[in-house]
Amino acid sequence: MTQAQQMPLFPPRSVKQLVDDVEKLTQEIQELYCSDEIPWILGVSFGKDSSAVLQLIWNAIAALPLSKRTKTIHLITTDTLVENPIISTWVRNCIKQVRLAAELQKMPVEPHLLHPSVQETFWVCLIGRGYPAPRNGFRWCTDRMKIQPVNHFIREMVRYHGETIVVLGTRKAESSKRAATMKKHEAGRVRDRLSPNSRLINSLIYTPVEDWRDDEVWLYLMQYSNPWGGDNKDLFTMYRGATADNECPLVVDTSTPSCGDSRFGCWVCTMVNQDKSMEAMIQNDEEKEWMQPLLDIRNELDIKDDRPKRDFRRIYGRVELFERNMGDDKTSVEPIPGPYIKFWREYWLRRVLEAQTQIRKTAPVEMRDITLITPEELSEIRRIWLEEKHEFDDSLPRIYEQVTGQPFEDSRPAAERKLLGSDEWTVLEEMCEDKMHLELMAKLLDTERQYYTKTRRNGIYGDLDKCFETSSRSKEEAIGNAHYQRNLKNAVEAVKANPTLNIQLVKDAIAQSNISATQDTVNVAKLKEKLESSTNQSRQLSWADIKFSPPSP
Repeated sequence: MTQAQQMPLFPPRSVKQLVDDVEKLTQEIQELYCSDEIPWILGVSFGKDSSAVLQLIWNAIAALPLSKRTKTIHLITTDTLVENPIISTWVRNCIKQVRLAAELQKMPVEPHLLHPSVQETFWVCLIGRGYPAPRNGFRWCTDRMKIQPVNHFIREMVRYHGETIVVLGTRKAESSKRAATMKKHEAGRVRDRLSPNSRLINSLIYTPVEDWRDDEVWLYLMQYSNPWGGDNKDLFTMYRGATADNECPLVVDTSTPSCGDSRFGCWVCTMVNQDKSMEAMIQNDEEKEWMQPLLDIRNELDIKDDRPKRDFRRIYGRVELFERNMGDDKTSVEPIPGPYIKFWREYWLRRVLEAQTQIRKTAPVEMRDITLITPEELSEIRRIWLEEKHEFDDSLPRIYEQVTGQPFEDSRPAAERKLLGSDEWTVLEEMCEDKMHLELMAKLLDTERQYYTKTRRNGIYGDLDKCFETSSRSKEEAIGNAHYQRNLKNAVEAVKANPTLNIQLVKDAIAQSNISATQDTVNVAKLKEKLESSTNQSRQLSWADIKFSPPSP
């Protein structure tokens, strides 16, 4: 079935029918606005859909007398800090126009530009913590960068006012998935186009243009003048030449599809095969060729197999296994790759800083103050590398100065006070046998350093134990131990299903484990001894019996 066949069908309407619908919606908006004191939150990206909704509501409220314009309409849009620079500039200019027009026309519209917290931005997560580029199986960016800022704002409004009405420009004609999601929410509707949303407590979603087609949105925008001083023809020009005639709507839940190939998506988005929109901008307009470094970084992030760039452990230091389908009914049990290793995190930092430096030299004058990664993000990345990853060689200031030619100024107080630095790291590198040995020594030293500055040292032994748990084995030993634990777990589950398999099955699991670490070998011997001594016992062995042997006398 083709995408066109999957799309919901909306029969075309005549111009008169559309005009009648606009008049009907105007009356509906006025009645809903005046019926109570519940504040409105209007989500916009200033693309075609959200602009049409804002225009509908603006014109409807402007037709009311001043005495009835008593309820504030909060206009919110989210800047993820990795928006397409052209669109980011467009949105900021629109916000300025809306704020000025609202003041002049005495409209109860208050715009808000939302951002993710510095701990949750794209570069802090990818460069700082080492999260891999987002994929369908690990779409970590949407919730952190879009949903959380919006939900936080709405929760604060609910906390103050008790409830809210959230107005969105979502339409069923966008996709079959969007239509199905909206239809599911319709079951709990309290009236036409007013639906509940499980993620937004005490809030109703109002979708006035839910049944409009793409051509109807454009027809409305071209025939009705923009009331806040913008030019809808400029909006149309910005869309023209794009390969996808869609925008990135305000996101309130994970049902929203990726919009990385739209005009209004993030320039780093790897949720799509290619950024067709940015490619179209660069190819169709010589004045936008300065964005090529951004497209190069995005394409470099979007590689098919990034496993060589990632740790063999998860971000918390443990090896986790999964069954990988190899085809022909064959599977392979392999470690789940974790975060980017130190080398690649530093590499991506250098690439972003290089792109920022180049763009500030080659972009048009009005774009030369562009910031791809903020000083606050750089400070947080540095903190993560130093305090959470124990990389006390403190490479970020060095990389920053090498690329930009300027010294890095950290806004955190006492950031430059440190007992360990690059000299000590160099000595460790020379002394340690391999990367795992270096990692363990660095963690142990830096853990002691962190507790050295505290008045109380409670918890130091637990943190030192964690260092050994995550970094004391070589890669081969750690993966072998994970297989050993997995085989034991599978054996116990099989024993529970059939107790007569008890000893032999567990012995087979042990034989397959391939454990090389001394301590694991000792545990295997104890396990065999315990199993063989328990053959005459009537009680079935539990997982705890197998994993936790009693101490030797």
